[in-house]
Amino acid sequence: MAGSWQGAHVVVTGAGGGLGPSVAEAFRAAGATVHAPTRGELDLLDEAAVGGYFAALPSLWASVHVAGGFSMAPVTETSLADFTAQWRINTVTAFLACREAVRRMRAGKAGGRIVNVAARAAVDHPGGKIAYVSAKSALAGLTLSLAAECRAEGIFANAVLPDTIDTPANRAAMPGADTSKWTRPEAIASSILWLASPGNATVTGTLLPV
Repeated sequence: MAGSWQGAHVVVTGAGGGLGPSVAEAFRAAGATVHAPTRGELDLLDEAAVGGYFAALPSLWASVHVAGGFSMAPVTETSLADFTAQWRINTVTAFLACREAVRRMRAGKAGGRIVNVAARAAVDHPGGKIAYVSAKSALAGLTLSLAAECRAEGIFANAVLPDTIDTPANRAAMPGADTSKWTRPEAIASSILWLASPGNATVTGTLLPV
């Protein structure tokens, strides 16, 4: 598969969100077979369901975890339920998908690529978003630990760190913002595609700002 997507199976979670459709389309355009479960098809917080989904795949080269969520509030206005919700949707979903992807890749004995979508907030740590920052920081750490553990098997793990993404939802939520500094989903998808590609023979354990 060196440099080619022919015969490569790729999972993309969160393919129905603002970034996910561009990621799934980038892989399809490259020639990969994309598995993009919808919320109705797969509950990413259901451990048994996630395990069953990955185990049923014919093979697996890459797994890209776009599913996530956002919230912002001062610390004194952040409830435990708010904090836990961000942890579950951003960190737990990616953990379960990463774990099952590694199992499936090990079964194939051909290595593989995992890409998580964290956030610039995971390294910049802005105020007013404590639940989100904590969850995405944990996802960044998870990625680095996974990369160290799986490098020798040829399973590479990286994360991209977008800031504000130029999506219809973000434009609607911030109508007065300067969108010239926002990143287009297609540009982020291009970076993810390269990190997950068979042609990436060296890069693992990277948190890539995009």
